[in-house]
Order: sequence, then structure tokens, then C-alpha cells
Amino acid sequence: MHTLISFAGLPGVGKTTIARQLARQQGVPYLRVDEIEGVLMADAPGQDIGPQGYQIAAALAVSNLTLGLSAIVDCVNPWQLTRDIFIEAARTAGSAFFGVELYCSDETEHRQRVETRQADIPGKSLPDWQKVMARDYHPWTGADLRIDTAATTIEQAADEIIRALGSVTQAGEDF
Repeated sequence: MHTLISFAGLPGVGKTTIARQLARQQGVPYLRVDEIEGVLMADAPGQDIGPQGYQIAAALAVSNLTLGLSAIVDCVNPWQLTRDIFIEAARTAGSAFFGVELYCSDETEHRQRVETRQADIPGKSLPDWQKVMARDYHPWTGADLRIDTAATTIEQAADEIIRALGSVTQAGEDF
């Protein structure tokens, strides 16, 4: 069954790096909410865009899922409300849903990642450590898989996701 994989986690835990690795390995569409929000904010600087970036990513996911493709959504996904947007997208497309929460248990490592990363979206500023720690983020207790990126490499995390997906989908189907 085609699957929507939805990532969650604070900035700097490795979501984008691991989601891109997984998308490359599996040859599936990669949808990054930060890029969508960047375009929306470029058209309306300073305006609150609310959940529009998440809603657009969900609509694009449905488009891909109904074509018979799995898809990956990369975003902070901080609350059950945002996670439900993607759960509903998978349901709408008649596809499976798989939630992955990434976290970094080593605060020193996490802080170093946040403070040394470079912005890769034109016009998008990255949050500093204080903003990351102050973010209203609720751990995803219902995630299908939680990975501590302080204890795994990018490749190990992608492999772990593929293994976990294999246990919930039938052999021979993507994901």
C-alpha cells in the first residue's frame, strides 16, 4: 500500500537530512513545508500564514498518493492538530500513514547542529537555540517510530524507517 510518511521534531534534529535521504533511496516525492511556507511568506511578508503550508503539503501528498506513489512530508509538525492534517490526507487518498518523530537526546549536539547549520531556502531565516527551545512542541506519543538522532547516523535512521515500514506493509509494495 502506498504510504504517507510524516516527519516531526524540533528544528535541528535531522528531519530534512533524513527525509531527503529516505526520498532519494526510495525514489518517492519529498514535500518540505518550510519551502512551501517560504513561498507563501515571500508573497505576504510579516503576515501570519497559519496552517496554509501544512494544508498545501497535505494536498500535494494526496495528489501523489492517488497516483500510486508514496510521499514524504518534512515539517516540525508540533501538535496533534498538525499531525491530523497528514493523517487525514492519507485517509482521503486511501493510503497508509506512518508517523516518524525525530529527537536528539544529546542537548550539546542538538545545540551545535542548530547553531552551525546554514539556511538553504532563500529568504528563510533559521531559529536560534533559544527559539528552538521556546517552541511550542508536543512530543508525538502516538508516532509509529521515534528515532534518537544523537545515537544514529543518517543512513541508519533511513534504514530503520524502511525496516519499520516493511513490518506494516505487505512485501512487494512500495514502503
